[in-house]
Amino acid sequence: MPKRAVMFDLDGTLLDTLEDLSDAANRMLRERGFPEHDYPFYRQAVGDGSRALATRSLPAGHRNDATIEAAHTAMRRHYDVGWNIKTRPYDGILEMLDALVAKDARLTILSNKPDAGVQKCVGHFLPADRFATIRGVLPDGPIKPDPAGALAIVSASGISPADWLYVGDTNTDMATARAAGLFAVGCTWGFRDRQELEAYGANAIIDHPSELLQLYDA
Repeated sequence: MPKRAVMFDLDGTLLDTLEDLSDAANRMLRERGFPEHDYPFYRQAVGDGSRALATRSLPAGHRNDATIEAAHTAMRRHYDVGWNIKTRPYDGILEMLDALVAKDARLTILSNKPDAGVQKCVGHFLPADRFATIRGVLPDGPIKPDPAGALAIVSASGISPADWLYVGDTNTDMATARAAGLFAVGCTWGFRDRQELEAYGANAIIDHPSELLQLYDA
């Protein structure tokens, strides 16, 4: 029986947000006189929420609570200004979403980006009306790979976990999908490589959004 629902990560899966996230972190570092990083550094640093990104960006000797909190606040301030400068949907994403809607798939988003940023990015770059649920991190809410957010979305849908595909680009996504009992699909066009996705339990790996349609029908 074909799958009936798809849960997507956002950054690195639907949207290429790497440069805008990196630029915000580097502006924060520049303000504080700390060394900046290149995009390959940030490709490995993103994926576990904005506080984790701010922490990883700081020099190891400056990762105390007060500095992390101030850096996190500053980085989010910069990102709030520059979130839509370089960000774009990956090639083939919009067409893939249209094709899934034509198959009556239930589409949802679960991101480790703060919820306000998720709503803003989806509303600007994607057809938000395609998604039954769009969910980011709320204050004191769970962060992936904690499966609580995924399980809540599945429970509200009335669709069995066995009938869900979960699509993401990092080890965090694969761990989330496996913990929630969903079919884990790793995408290689995002922030991490095939080896990482395989190592963290991807059930399938795709190299282009159009390949998701074949898995949905399998």
